[in-house]
Amino acid sequence: MELTWRWFGKNDKITLAMLRQIGVEGIVTALHDVPLGEVWTREQIRDLREYIEAAGLRWSVVESLPVTETIKYGGPDRDEQIAIYKQSLRNLAAEGIHTVCYNFMPVLDWARTDLMHPNADGTFNLYFSYSEFAYFDICILKRAGAREEWAQFRFPEGVGAGRDILAEVDELARTSTPERDHQLVENIVIKTQGFVSGNFREGDEHPLELFHQLLAKYKGIGKTQLRANMKYFLEAIMPVCEECGINMCVHPDDPPIEILGLPRIVRTAEDIRWFLSAVDNPHNGLTFCAGSLSAGAYNDVVAMAHEFAPRTHFVHLRSCHIFPNGDFTEASHLGGRANVPELCRIFQRVNPALPMRVDHGKTMLGDENRGYNAGYSFLGRAFALAQVQGVLAAIS
Repeated sequence: MELTWRWFGKNDKITLAMLRQIGVEGIVTALHDVPLGEVWTREQIRDLREYIEAAGLRWSVVESLPVTETIKYGGPDRDEQIAIYKQSLRNLAAEGIHTVCYNFMPVLDWARTDLMHPNADGTFNLYFSYSEFAYFDICILKRAGAREEWAQFRFPEGVGAGRDILAEVDELARTSTPERDHQLVENIVIKTQGFVSGNFREGDEHPLELFHQLLAKYKGIGKTQLRANMKYFLEAIMPVCEECGINMCVHPDDPPIEILGLPRIVRTAEDIRWFLSAVDNPHNGLTFCAGSLSAGAYNDVVAMAHEFAPRTHFVHLRSCHIFPNGDFTEASHLGGRANVPELCRIFQRVNPALPMRVDHGKTMLGDENRGYNAGYSFLGRAFALAQVQGVLAAIS
């Protein structure tokens, strides 16, 4: 597979020169400075592509060309936003970029409650605590109906047996501090979203008010309607994808659970089968994110790789460990539930030219002091890349 790396543009503290030294071949990036919902022009795309090529690398994958919320909830300007999206796709193809990773997750892109969870070896990983997320939902966000929904929440079979989420929430409410609440808002709303989705930014004065405004857009929209909206979007852009040779690959929901009263429609094998068959076009494909999928105890990640490899256009290699209580953390790229070595074997056999990037590496050896985006450390991901390079060499 092609060894790629998610890079956040010219202002990224990790330079392209650094990436060449650790064996990176392709760059995964986006036009992060273009406001949400505006056309990516050929001139803007060309400028960044030439900058990457001048460093001896290639722009392999767009991650991501954001799907605006109005497309997801079916707002009155949906068709206008889809027209903008199609023009951006044409411009990308004209500049030689043909793989686009996107997501169809409402409001939140990915969610973690702790961005610096300590490991026994002294490193740190991202972590998701169900009780802390429920506490955020019920006591900080104060979403209407949140407590009733969490009272009905059930863990998948095999994890979380006997756990009383509401009792844990009440204990957190009793012991929490304003500083801890602020950190939870930063972790869930700002630091994991601002550099990804464009919905939130560092320095937003009233992020919870904005959060409520976005949630309100999805009032009355359930799984069936969100699926219909995704199908509408895909059917609209597929002619452009065929015309230009663009491969669209949706990222699974992360975590793969329904949260904040929002539907999530790319979290299980059944979900993936649905969107691949609903718009049965080879340009409509999957970003196989082993980490997102392995965070769901009901997902057999290896079986899913066997089934969906033919329609996979991009691979994220990472792995999650689920604790007996149901909480999960990022695992070593050689550990956890995903079985990364077996996934490498499957994808190398089916399509050895697939772009692949390691994802959400450990924070280690001073990464925490260098201002990297959450989950996107340099040394931690370089270590993960070396692990995967070893696996690929062994398979070859």
